[in-house]
Amino acid sequence: MSERRLSRREALRMAGKIAGASWIGLGVPALRKEKAWADTAADAAADTVIAPTHARSPTPHAPRARDPVRSCVFLFYYGGPSQLDTFDPKPDAPREIRGEYGTIPTGVPGVRFGEHLPMTARLFDRLALVRSLHHPMTNHNSAAAQTLTGRVPVGGDLELLADEAQAPPTLGSAVSYALGKRAHVVPYVALPYTMHNVVQLPGQTAGFLGAAHERFQIQNDPNSVGFCVESLADRSGGGSASLHRREALLRALDRKPLPGAATDWEDYRERALRILSSETARSGFDITNEDERTRERYGRNILGQSLLLARRLVESGVNFVAVYDGAANGQDANWDSHRDIFPRHRELLERSDRAFSALVEDLEARGLLGSTLVVAVGEFGRTPRVNGSAGRDHWPGCYTAVLAGGGVGGGAIFGASDRFGSSPKTDPVTPADLAATIFSRFGINPDTEIRDQLGRPYRISDGRPIDAILG
Repeated sequence: MSERRLSRREALRMAGKIAGASWIGLGVPALRKEKAWADTAADAAADTVIAPTHARSPTPHAPRARDPVRSCVFLFYYGGPSQLDTFDPKPDAPREIRGEYGTIPTGVPGVRFGEHLPMTARLFDRLALVRSLHHPMTNHNSAAAQTLTGRVPVGGDLELLADEAQAPPTLGSAVSYALGKRAHVVPYVALPYTMHNVVQLPGQTAGFLGAAHERFQIQNDPNSVGFCVESLADRSGGGSASLHRREALLRALDRKPLPGAATDWEDYRERALRILSSETARSGFDITNEDERTRERYGRNILGQSLLLARRLVESGVNFVAVYDGAANGQDANWDSHRDIFPRHRELLERSDRAFSALVEDLEARGLLGSTLVVAVGEFGRTPRVNGSAGRDHWPGCYTAVLAGGGVGGGAIFGASDRFGSSPKTDPVTPADLAATIFSRFGINPDTEIRDQLGRPYRISDGRPIDAILG
């Protein structure tokens, strides 16, 4: 690179600092290396389903089940909740299998949940369960990568994975890419933190799709006093006119296009400036506009307020919102309950039950549930048998995903586990199938072609949509 080019790039960085609300402050990762990845095809799901039994009547002008959704809220329970103590209890199994919890009826006769999900149980006529989700990854990193991308990790079942630039894109980035011109000015937001397990947990980035489709990452607790997204603040006080003046300065310094993958940086900057100059887009991030009763309904904790913020973002038009429940690895940091699972899960389930049910009810009350798909899932489940430390260990052999809205049939159950919840008994489903379902609900064909940075084509998903759960 010439001396002139170096001076120019330095000038751009200085102009970004002058702008105050620079695209650098929006959390853009380093520009991607030009490498490719390879993946392994996943198992396909069967197409049978237990029919919805008490589905609610659609409201006037509600979206039809087969209409594409506008948004998705993807709730990721980092660490792996126990399927047997939540949505797939086995009350007739021996105590070392069924655990300490009892069960409670749901809004659909004959279906029972674990006793610490009373609010969600009442809403089951608006939800659907996939009880046969499975994959072979036993480590948090590889399991998260497979769940968050819908792809089998290239490196296999390893605890630590590296070089996200080669990796397949996370689901939100793939949606951003595939929607193209249909995408909102803010296609994909992740909150309230970036997850880590020694290293950054894989599967959270745009991978080989590059910075143009990277997440808008929120790194603050929405429940904290004075919460705001600092990168959206107009520190100059000059409003959109000031932003446009600064953009003109940047363009004057950048008359020549940047080479190669650096054009992604330009695309991200353009999007950042559109966000900053749009009051509607910015207001979606301002949770302080919510009344106190609504905030209490979601729960005054980081998960509850993150889901409330997710609803605000959906309301403002954001296409994909990923909410992570658990910032770091560890028994006391997330759902990874290798010991004393029952007191730990009880604590986590109480807040999750409140927040998740509030989100579904709030979306429905605002007429947004039909156009918004909600998905809640961990990277795996827990072992059927309680271990010697009164905990349950990692178990990707069979676990449950919960879906709501987006045309999903209320009270539907797809797939079944065996009598101990250890493996699929019918209709096995993989993360690839769950990803294909999300894409298809956006009207994105899973056969849609995406290309890595060397131009090599891949299907956006190797799974099959679970169309049978649609109402």
